[in-house]
Amino acid sequence: MRRRAGTLDFWIVLSTSVLLGMGIIMVFSASALTSSYNLGDAFFYLKRQLIWAFLGLIGMSFMLKFDYHYLKRLAAPVLGISIILLLLVLIIGISSHGSARWLGVGSLSFQPSEVIKLAMVIFLAASLADNRHRLKNFIQGLGPYLALMVVVCALILAQPDLGTSVAVAGTTYLMLTVAGADRRHLFMLALAGVGAVVLAIILAPYRMARFTAFLDPWAYAQGYGYQTIQSLLAIGSGGLFGTGLGQGRQKLYYVPEKHTDFIFAILSEELGFIGAALVVIFFLVLVWRGFNTAFKAPDTFGSFLAAGLTIMLAIQALINMGVVTGMLPVTGITLPLVSYGGSSLIFSLVGIGILLNISRYAGS
Repeated sequence: MRRRAGTLDFWIVLSTSVLLGMGIIMVFSASALTSSYNLGDAFFYLKRQLIWAFLGLIGMSFMLKFDYHYLKRLAAPVLGISIILLLLVLIIGISSHGSARWLGVGSLSFQPSEVIKLAMVIFLAASLADNRHRLKNFIQGLGPYLALMVVVCALILAQPDLGTSVAVAGTTYLMLTVAGADRRHLFMLALAGVGAVVLAIILAPYRMARFTAFLDPWAYAQGYGYQTIQSLLAIGSGGLFGTGLGQGRQKLYYVPEKHTDFIFAILSEELGFIGAALVVIFFLVLVWRGFNTAFKAPDTFGSFLAAGLTIMLAIQALINMGVVTGMLPVTGITLPLVSYGGSSLIFSLVGIGILLNISRYAGS
């Protein structure tokens, strides 16, 4: 039975607001000088980030008022449309840096992989809410979800985008765990997943080179180890309190993707360990309150949906920070709410809007 809608979760609102605000400030700080020199407009990336944040907040506000229970009916159609969009990327996608990940024209483009992450969470929550009793059966219960995961991850990997495919696979795996899948099956699935990642690395020479550079970046300082080294130099230069907002040097053509995938390195340099720790703390608060919402949701669908949304944000943040700090091989994935990027920011805020919607029914 549905409970009467109550107030929003204060801590989710606070953590989202702080991370979004820090992200907007850091996007401007990281990009202003180089965009002024290259594009003649120091506010080029800031203006676009503000527009995307505004659109994302509109989407979040809409999801606050849209009863999340109706998402269960829309789960299958939304997933189907998302898979079609992934197929279109492989046919007519816009290429950048050797990857075709966007659909659209110029600045009006978006990443279907960001759509599929949200669509997968909604579909899995809806399906598991009705079929979790079948999960103990590997073929009839777990099999269809694994087949879906393989198809979606294969389409994302074909772009190519290993980071997002790992995030989707990780989110699916943990949602199946939360739903009560057999531990033996999960263990075998984990082994198969590790094997698939290893195979994906081996079959792509550039991924193998990145992995080798990850093991010893200093041996490949002018090649695939360059990003990691420059990122670590930025983090190390920040010390405890940082060099000061706008005073970082590594953003001056040293750290690649400084306002997108590696923005956490620039933030660590300019705001120091204190600033980086605040980002980590607010992500932890977001995860804590997300799972609290999942535990207290009034129905199984809401519980799985809140857990899935929380897991999705947590995995993406962990992968991004792991790459930036040299703990994981370099792969292109943004830091939710903080990195520059329209699709990531908009759909992250939409997902948080759904999470806040569930929190209204979850009680204190």
